[in-house]
Amino acid sequence: MRPGPSAPRVLIVDDHQLFRAGVRSELEGLVDIAGDAATVDDAVREIESIRPDVVLLDVHMPEGGGVEVIRRAAAEGDPPRFLALSVSDAAEDVIAVIRAGARGYVTKSISGPELADAVRRVNEGDAVFSPKLAGFVLDAFAGGPPAPAATADHDAELDQLTPREREVLRHLARGYMYKEIALRLGISAKTVEAHVSAVLRKLQLSNRHELSRWAVERRLVE
Repeated sequence: MRPGPSAPRVLIVDDHQLFRAGVRSELEGLVDIAGDAATVDDAVREIESIRPDVVLLDVHMPEGGGVEVIRRAAAEGDPPRFLALSVSDAAEDVIAVIRAGARGYVTKSISGPELADAVRRVNEGDAVFSPKLAGFVLDAFAGGPPAPAATADHDAELDQLTPREREVLRHLARGYMYKEIALRLGISAKTVEAHVSAVLRKLQLSNRHELSRWAVERRLVE
């Protein structure tokens, strides 16, 4: 059975060949399997070559694991969405890969249809977690009390952001949608989304409304 034309294109990244074959078998006909990779270097090359929509990513691999794949893919620009698939349900593993930029984290006990559904949801922009793991993420990213207002020139948090991330943040705070920001900056909507995710991680905020308030407090927008 062939997947429908709207099925997301998926790259499977895991250093165990038998596991990659098993995942491919489970997902066959449910999503479009575009390829697989066994190492960090291979994964980065395949992401650049085939441009998948979603990367199913093992957390523990040599040479930096899933976090390194996400970091290097992001450095190339316009990265795909990442869904971590791991035997580990340790809080530190979940938090590390989500902070790196993954959109979700599920364990390898998941069924084929459930995994295909998770892939589709991540491709549509949702955050997806196995039930036990969602609490780790909520705890890790729970906001504390609002930071005191500071000037843009002397804000240590602002200094974490790249010039492009600041541009995206200013447009977001003015109320522009991702597609509108993309048109104004000459980049793709997925790249805008990647920048917003990076800013959320760096500032430890939860959503665009908190980002907008943060930007206004620091007088980044009129």
